[in-house]
Amino acid sequence: MRVNAHRNNPDSWLGPNCTTQYFRDRWVYCWTTTFLEWPMANDLHEHLIELAYEAAVVPELWPNVLHQVGEIAKARGIVLLTAAPHDVRWVASPDMHDDTVAYVEGGWHERNGRLPRLLAANHAGFLRDIDVFATPEEVQQDYQIREFFRPRGLGWGAGTAIPVPSGDVLIYSVEREYQHGPIEREAIEQLDALRPHLARAALLSARLGLERAKAATESLAMLGLPAAVLRRGGRLMAANTLFDRLVPDVMQDRAERLALTTPSADALFAQAVAALEQGLISTEVRSVPIAAQDDRPPLIVHLIPIHGTARDLFDRASAIVIVTPVVPAEVPTAEVLQGLFDLTPAEARVARGIGEGRTVEAIAVAFGISRETVRNQLKAVLAKTGLGRQVELAGLLAGAKVPPGSSAD
Repeated sequence: MRVNAHRNNPDSWLGPNCTTQYFRDRWVYCWTTTFLEWPMANDLHEHLIELAYEAAVVPELWPNVLHQVGEIAKARGIVLLTAAPHDVRWVASPDMHDDTVAYVEGGWHERNGRLPRLLAANHAGFLRDIDVFATPEEVQQDYQIREFFRPRGLGWGAGTAIPVPSGDVLIYSVEREYQHGPIEREAIEQLDALRPHLARAALLSARLGLERAKAATESLAMLGLPAAVLRRGGRLMAANTLFDRLVPDVMQDRAERLALTTPSADALFAQAVAALEQGLISTEVRSVPIAAQDDRPPLIVHLIPIHGTARDLFDRASAIVIVTPVVPAEVPTAEVLQGLFDLTPAEARVARGIGEGRTVEAIAVAFGISRETVRNQLKAVLAKTGLGRQVELAGLLAGAKVPPGSSAD
């Protein structure tokens, strides 16, 4: 009876003897006599609890935690993933990693017959497939189970839903090989005993993700750099005070995503965010120039991808945005320009020449090429930097303001 009371009333997980909060100062959690009231209150139980809270602070430990918890149910492994089909993020135990990659890449998360039933049950515990489907036969007739899991030797599972403050719902999905039959009720009871701690660990990971984002931006502030962390979709997650000063004149924190106030620069920024979301940006940095205005020097906005499966799941952080001013009289080298704006070597040489104040004719003579070739390369540079005029490019690279009525050389 005591266990059922804990299941139905999440507040009672803390127990009557626990008056300290779980999330205090250095995220110290409270060990109480409550643990002894659960079934499976033994060394293994406490070991798994310790691992879960360690993973909350060090997300890279989650695969091992999921593996060891999965052994309770004699499962191949456990996948921890988001419930949203359009924004699936996950971390899996090692033996389920390849299966999960195939699952997501094949779009099988969009044909999930188990998840709607699990969410509809609204049960604060683990439920087996045979608990949410009418019969064991119906389980095996489910399209996803029949076409994806069975060919991989799987076919029996259990899951539980964990809401987190970001609005996500995290799913612990236990996957068992078909030959072993449905997961036993005794295993579910042991998983239910761990569920409050798995829920708290996931919640703590989500909270620490925001703290990590804030810490990253503040570290860059110490270097004098305006910086922000973006969530998936380009929405603002955290920013330092230097970045805040750029809002709303240079940046705008819109509902759909962070935006740049200069239309041409924002178009390039939107393309970079879209490429990031589609996985087209792996490790390289995308940079977007913003022309000088009034007393503000030209700026370059750098979009830097963030990677790490477990961190992606909890943090929802996809990129760091760093804004750097262009210092007058310091024209970047051709190699730097090439890296910043994805220029070809020839385009980078032309861009540097323009930044140094050379004319098209002078650049053509210096490199032994025709003026038409230089002009074509210059057009490509302007397109990649989002600028419309040669004088704007010169002003950006030399750190000078560009008068509105100026014309190209």
